[in-house]
Amino acid sequence: MSGPLDVTPSVVAAVADGLRARGIPVEELRLDLAEVRSFVARAGYATRHKDYYPWNRAEKSLEHFIAAKLLGLDRGDVYIDVASEHSVVPDIYHDLFGCTTYRQDLSYPPGLKGDRIGGDAAAMPLPAGFATAMGLHCSFEHFEGDADIRFVREAGRVLRPGGRVCIVPLYLNSHHAALHDPAAPDAQGASFDDDDVVHLQAGWGNRHGRFYDPGHLDSRIRENLGDLRLRVFHVTNPEEIDPTCYVRFAALIIKPAG
Repeated sequence: MSGPLDVTPSVVAAVADGLRARGIPVEELRLDLAEVRSFVARAGYATRHKDYYPWNRAEKSLEHFIAAKLLGLDRGDVYIDVASEHSVVPDIYHDLFGCTTYRQDLSYPPGLKGDRIGGDAAAMPLPAGFATAMGLHCSFEHFEGDADIRFVREAGRVLRPGGRVCIVPLYLNSHHAALHDPAAPDAQGASFDDDDVVHLQAGWGNRHGRFYDPGHLDSRIRENLGDLRLRVFHVTNPEEIDPTCYVRFAALIIKPAG
């Protein structure tokens, strides 16, 4: 095991170069401060949702903004918030964009009940072509074992033609790694990849957080997409939104329209 994982600007540049070398395009996403602030104000994070991650609101709201922007949500969309737990984003996306929203989480009772989808995100109790859009906000890195591989395969089934999935942040690093807090409540059950470098992160509060290097993003994700397409975005200026913001990469997975 190793110490804390520090994704520096030089690491970000090396990751981008490594992705391009494998034929995975990396597109720059420069945030417009006024556009982000307008989204945050209209969503009501400081008023209607003031109890939602108040210590990390700038980052959480930015992740929600980026996903909505990349997904291009509108009232015709059927959106699933994957690994939603207690997220406010399904309500925000419904209110701002008029889309039909569902929330999925392993902690919910199994099956589809109202707007809640309980069970494994990689085996959803849904018919093929159920959704047009899905979002994962600071959650995909927690998919242990082969759950990440199984999820991207499942996305191809659940999405309609023209559908898309946004993963933000997409956690990347120059070597394949995982964060681990040994004091997390369920730390003893953590499952790591055989070739992970495990970095201890005391006080983080989670047992597992995967950081792909370019090779593993290729082998675990792109090679399991079938006919889906992967786009990777480098968020170039998150600190201009707030110094606490740390998102560096996002992914958009698209199902061809036909």
